[in-house]
Amino acid sequence: MSRQMDVNSSFAMAYTSVGTWGYPEGMSIVDTVPDSVKPLIHRHWLNYPPVNPMWHYLLGTIFIILGTANLSGNSLVLYLFTTKKSLRSPANMLIVSLSFADLMMMISQFPIVIYNCFNGGYWQFGQLGCEVYAFTGSLTGDAALLTLVAIGYDRYCVIVRTFDGGHMTHLKAFFLILFCWFYSGILAVWPFFGWSSYIPEGILTSCSFDYLTEDWETKSFGLFLFIMCYCVPLVFIVYFYSQIVFAIRAHEQALRAQAKKMNVENLRSNVDSNKQSQEVRVAKVAVANVGLWLVTWTPYAYIIMMGMFGDKTSITPLVSALPALILKTASCYNPIMFAISHPKYRLALQETFPWFCIHEPKEEESRSVKTEKAESGN
Repeated sequence: MSRQMDVNSSFAMAYTSVGTWGYPEGMSIVDTVPDSVKPLIHRHWLNYPPVNPMWHYLLGTIFIILGTANLSGNSLVLYLFTTKKSLRSPANMLIVSLSFADLMMMISQFPIVIYNCFNGGYWQFGQLGCEVYAFTGSLTGDAALLTLVAIGYDRYCVIVRTFDGGHMTHLKAFFLILFCWFYSGILAVWPFFGWSSYIPEGILTSCSFDYLTEDWETKSFGLFLFIMCYCVPLVFIVYFYSQIVFAIRAHEQALRAQAKKMNVENLRSNVDSNKQSQEVRVAKVAVANVGLWLVTWTPYAYIIMMGMFGDKTSITPLVSALPALILKTASCYNPIMFAISHPKYRLALQETFPWFCIHEPKEEESRSVKTEKAESGN
């Protein structure tokens, strides 16, 4: 405890000793941590000065806000699923798995980062704590990632393979969920067996796998993760949603051609001519899903590849910290994107918590099942 107080005191003295906001010249970020923590830190970070302590407070505050949003949204999804039998469909099992993974990420990651940010700005839970933190982050993050792919696969089966027996069943959804978590566990466990390692990263308030060491063993693991956690899921998710868009487009074209033959304006009943076509709506949902996936995962994938094969000097503490923050924001918008925004969830929310002032009209009977599946995945 006294050592921590000395370190924290040295931070303040260093900042005030030069008469302005800054550390003495030549001081590195590693100099701001106790001696017991230094062996855990990669030598790459010796090249960079300490970050402004305000960054720690700012990131800690952001994590508090994100953690509150995560806890509220995902807990609500899980509660509604367990209390409303109408929501217990095979597709919704995937949504629940996604919310569970996001909630577990919040529980295992956010409090630790917040504690480190407001108590010295460095990792304070030792090597074992660093390994457990990084493992749980990798496990829950990859499980959420793979579940997003599984949700895309479910929508693909409903829209594209409607007549091929591809509908999701409870058993199929259960095994898909098991596969997602097993796949994630296999990816995350290797550093415990000596293939790469888990170390503090960036501003030293969190841990991740080592993507900075030059030896091939470390690089091979980073390349393995890049392929298995980014390239492979990206190929599948782009394929599923592009096939959905093509299928809806072909369906709309067929309807328009049939209407032309029958000399009518539209074959659908109760169609509002001012509303967008199904093709446009589904295309927007598909682009939103793929776009959010790319925005969430690409910055971190870029940092990993730069750390292994690019110019490491561009990877400063803050540059490495921000992509990790973006990754964790996905756990907050996932329940809104894939669950709470869906009419059935909103109806359940309206029934369970009427004081939310949600007024969800009944779905039009004329709305096709295909389009509903494409837009919501439920």
